[in-house]
Formats: sequence, structure tokens, C-alpha cells
Amino acid sequence: MERNWEREVAARVEFIRNKLAEAHADGIVYGNSGGKDSALVGILCKMACDKTVGIVMPAGYMAGMDADERDAGLVSQKFHIEVRYADLTMLRDLAQQMVDCVTMRLNKSAEINIPPRLRMMVLYGVAAAENLLVAGTGNRSERYVGYFTKWGDGACDFNPIADLTVGEVYGMLEYLGAPETIIKKAPSAGLYEGQTDETEMGVTYAAIDKYILTGEAEPEEKAKIDAMHARSLHKLRMPAVYFDTKDDERRPGD
Repeated sequence: MERNWEREVAARVEFIRNKLAEAHADGIVYGNSGGKDSALVGILCKMACDKTVGIVMPAGYMAGMDADERDAGLVSQKFHIEVRYADLTMLRDLAQQMVDCVTMRLNKSAEINIPPRLRMMVLYGVAAAENLLVAGTGNRSERYVGYFTKWGDGACDFNPIADLTVGEVYGMLEYLGAPETIIKKAPSAGLYEGQTDETEMGVTYAAIDKYILTGEAEPEEKAKIDAMHARSLHKLRMPAVYFDTKDDERRPGD
């Protein structure tokens, strides 16, 4: 069945407008990485609200950083999205040094998750200063396997593409006329030099999408996807809080 992209885009634009109205916010801010997801979120948000700001936040160690910044600029220029820049290299280095001093065991996993959390700190700082909402940029495929940083790129006030698989993100981008460079380049979270999502996960997005949509996968792929999903369930839940159900003195609503 052919997708009705016109209807889907209109529904997402209305969703965004409703979130802005509910929060009495003046606009939207998001991380403009130069990738497919941030491109789609930026386009949708701009369609919903003129005050849409995309912030490019390099951390200074990616070989493809120049290309990503170029692509971020292409999207902003074509769709008239305000773009700002914040170089986080020095902040990242300082954060790594501070955490390393505390633990003395800063491993690669901990290290690569620092930049996404710093980026979210910047986004919420701008949002608080200018009465904006932070738009999330994670897609359904990434969320299912937990391929995002908890309290980093996984944090947001709303997410207009969380139900779209990677393949569907590309489909909507093509419908909206996004730059070809965005659509054709290999997805990367920008975690370290030469990094690509599929190499890091050991499974393709095509396989993940197929499994999510049909439940079908090769045995080896299914095992990897199931394991990633199980390990990352905590990322999709709000923090656990203690509540003593045996406390007879606790009144409803306390």
C-alpha cells in the first residue's frame, strides 16, 4: 500500500503545533547534526513554526565533521531554518578529564556518551532562555534497539518522528525534497572517527526495520536485535520511584 505522505506530514505538523500551544512556547530548538533524522525533524518543525532553531554542535574529533556541517547548512538554507553553531570540543575535553578523575576508569562507552549529553545541555539552555521546546530526533528503529544516549539525544520535549523506521524517514525526506547528500550518506551518530551506525551495531537498519514491521529476520540478526532491545528497555522508561503501598497513612494524591 502506497504511503500518503501528504497526510502524514500534515498530521505531524499539527502535532507539533499542538505541543507548542500546550506549553505556551514561542518556538523550537533541535540539534542539527547534518543527518537524516535531524533534517526531517527540522523540516517538519519549520513547517509548524517559523521560530525553529537548529544548532550545529561539533565535538572536534570526527573525520566527516566538515561534511556534516555542510549538510546541516544545506538543509537550513533550503528550508529557511535558523542555524547556530556551538563548538563543544573544549567542553568535551574538560568533561572527560573531570569524569576520568572521579572514576579513573573512563571506558570507551562512557567517553562516547559525553558529547550527546553536552549537546542536550546546550539545547535545554537555549530552550530555557528563549521559551522554546526541544524537539527529539530519534527514529523508531534506533529507539527499538536502544541506539541512543540516555539523557542525551534520547531526551526531548516532543518527538515528531519516533514512530518512523529508518526506511520511512528516508521516504518522507524524499517526499519533502531534502538534499540528496542527506539521503545518500551512511547514517552515523558521530560518536568517533569513522563510525557508522550499522557497523557499530553489527546489523543493518534494513534488517531492523523488517523485524519491527513484520517480525521476520534471519536467526543471527534476530538474536542481535532481541539482545539490544532487551538491554535497552531501561532507556524507554521513566526513572523508577519508590512507593510504599502498605503505608495506610498515605492519602490518595500524596
